[in-house]
Amino acid sequence: MFAGKTSALLKRIRDEEKKGRAVLVVKSAKDTRYSADSIVSHKGDSRKCLAVSALCDLPKADVQGVDVIAVDEGQFFPDLLGFCETFADEGHTVIVAGLDGDFKRKRFGQVVDLTPLADAVVKLTAECAICGSPAPFTARTVDEMDQTLVGGAESYVPVCRRHYMEHGFSWVSACSPVPGKKASEEACETAVRPAAGRA
Repeated sequence: MFAGKTSALLKRIRDEEKKGRAVLVVKSAKDTRYSADSIVSHKGDSRKCLAVSALCDLPKADVQGVDVIAVDEGQFFPDLLGFCETFADEGHTVIVAGLDGDFKRKRFGQVVDLTPLADAVVKLTAECAICGSPAPFTARTVDEMDQTLVGGAESYVPVCRRHYMEHGFSWVSACSPVPGKKASEEACETAVRPAAGRA
């Protein structure tokens, strides 16, 4: 999370449209953080879209004549793999933005299953909230252990391997900076306590 997936997807959508290609933008109906009918980046860039629970629920009339389908938050779609394979093999372009792992570093949905079928894979990385290093992992900052918890900065922080291993997946103390580095006041204000039951 916080790696710019949606921003990259929005840029790719604009690039495809500049080429004169018809693009259908889709997101999971589970994601209502910023808007029910738009994909929205953490920076506020947005684009109207269709929101569905499963890709097979897309109205045929909306899919007909489309050159490109752009999918945001792909990890939430139970039929992502089959839909993408079919649509791509029919000669269309499918662009998927999503998480391949969850806050426990476990497989999240079917995003990772697309890798052997994909023409290209771009893995984006955020910056660690504690030290600023590349952050391939996300720690959850609220006491909720279900895999799916739609949220943003109020529920998650990006972390590097070192700080993931030091603090675990269920909490991160932004006020425990790397020796020689001072945690920012903003980071300290958003620091959280360990989840209940965690030593």
